[in-house]
Amino acid sequence: MRNYFILAINPGSTSTKIAIFNDEKLLFLKNINHQISDLEPFPTIFDQFEFRKNIIMKELQEAEFDLTTLDMVMGRGGLMKPISGGVYKVNEKMIEDLKHPMGQHASNLGGVIAFEIAKEIGDIDAYIVDPTCVDELEEIARISGLPELPRISFLHTLNQKAVARRFAREHAVRYEDIDLIVAHLGGGTTVGAHRKGRIVDVNNGLHGDGPLSPMRPGTLPAGQLARLCFSGKHTLEEIMKKLRSQGGLVAYLGTNNAKEIEARIVDGDEHAKLIYDAMIYQIVKEIGSLATAVFHGDLNAILLTGGVAYSSYVIDQITEAVNWIAPVCVFPGEDEMNSLAYNGLMVLKGELEVKEYD
Repeated sequence: MRNYFILAINPGSTSTKIAIFNDEKLLFLKNINHQISDLEPFPTIFDQFEFRKNIIMKELQEAEFDLTTLDMVMGRGGLMKPISGGVYKVNEKMIEDLKHPMGQHASNLGGVIAFEIAKEIGDIDAYIVDPTCVDELEEIARISGLPELPRISFLHTLNQKAVARRFAREHAVRYEDIDLIVAHLGGGTTVGAHRKGRIVDVNNGLHGDGPLSPMRPGTLPAGQLARLCFSGKHTLEEIMKKLRSQGGLVAYLGTNNAKEIEARIVDGDEHAKLIYDAMIYQIVKEIGSLATAVFHGDLNAILLTGGVAYSSYVIDQITEAVNWIAPVCVFPGEDEMNSLAYNGLMVLKGELEVKEYD
């Protein structure tokens, strides 16, 4: 049976991860950290394209890997138009939409860099899978309360679906046959209701609604937010920064580092404990609301993932609060590189249909 070689590319806000897989076996992994000073000269995310691509090519050359042996390049998807989950071949229409995205996010570069590398190698294609903009919401979940402000799906799709599929494999069931709640606990938090392979409801993690998180404020009191916006003290961009990266734990405690905050709690910092516990409280509320509204309490499991899922302080409290609803399983960190490769491998083996972006 033939072995396949896959290059996976995952751009983050201050890092770029690259990996080479032989089927499911990891051959090479590099997490390239970017200094803020290196990124500051670029006005937009897309302006970083050449900078990041050149660094990736340099790392691959230093690893002495023969790129001509690659069978495909998988890139993390970005903020394009809403699409359903799955694997998409990168085409010119997708490239154009990634150049003019719905929002500034480093993942916008994943498909573009993958496309250019595949084109340089020749005879192989580039793909993305489960981008942040995946929208599988049921119509009832789109209703917000104002017709001009429909609820929008922005979430950690790649990791949420990766751990959901991993859970399914470990329990010898199909992802498409089970019901799950998946909570990605990271710099931003998204809690998704996965019903039979589709994320039918989720909070908008990009613009900060849902639970407060290390860097985002969560859902805010609407009237007070409106008054803040029209107070004359802040520009639109300043307000958006508060929603994207200057809210949550950072706003209250001056740091988004969970270990640092937990150390402060151990040292007796009652304010830090109040804010940290409030984050946990709001995560539990989000899980509970989906469990009742979407599943009526009947679901297979609750999965906790993301960087904050390494914290026993956080996980123990969430588990104690919700394990009466369904079993709680923890997948700390993110499984995005393996997910990129695994989805690509299924395409190469003919086990997964490739979707067309149009």
